[in-house]
Amino acid sequence: MRLQTLLNRLRQQSARPLRDGRFGWWPARSAFEILVGAILTQNTAWVNVEKSIARLREAEALSADAILALSPAELAELIRPSGYYNVKQKRLRALCEWYQQHGPVRRLKRVPTDELRKQLLAVHGVGPETADDILLYALGRPIFVVDAYTRRLLSRIGEVPADIGYEELREKFERELPSDPALYNEYHARIVLHAKHICTAREPNCGACLLRLDCAYAKDRGTMPPVA
Repeated sequence: MRLQTLLNRLRQQSARPLRDGRFGWWPARSAFEILVGAILTQNTAWVNVEKSIARLREAEALSADAILALSPAELAELIRPSGYYNVKQKRLRALCEWYQQHGPVRRLKRVPTDELRKQLLAVHGVGPETADDILLYALGRPIFVVDAYTRRLLSRIGEVPADIGYEELREKFERELPSDPALYNEYHARIVLHAKHICTAREPNCGACLLRLDCAYAKDRGTMPPVA
């Protein structure tokens, strides 16, 4: 199935409007807040990230300077709701140190995407998904974000092997789709929504899925009733 066809089916699947804020689907009040959220969302649900960001905001600590002025224990306590807080406070401090050296956002926007991605990947605790979250959502770069939902959906429909590497899958999207940050923003959002509500990790609702007739996973499960 072509990726544009898949997107069209996902659009048909859900009439739920996507969040359309300043940074598209990502809920944030500033680009820097996206940097913070990109670290905090590692291995946790977004609702926990929102609690941590609210605590940072209440403490007037949503800037690189303010975060670095906190002791490691103070920062860990503020971000406790997001889990792995001792690990994440180190990663967040490392990202803030990088931001102090290379920011602010208006300066980052002048750096070529490839160079900026290399810089981010060199920061402690910043992997490809975190770096690409920052590039796409905070800086509007045409970088497709790959996550577990993306791999699950595309492997189930038989588009890619389940063990496909991050870079290979990212490059597939960027090769087959127009280089458009707004399109990548929407596509990633629709994959996440579909994976959370239809193509779930356990007991997916294949009978309600508009992809089921072309989905190898649904055919193997033998759950092919018509959509109600």
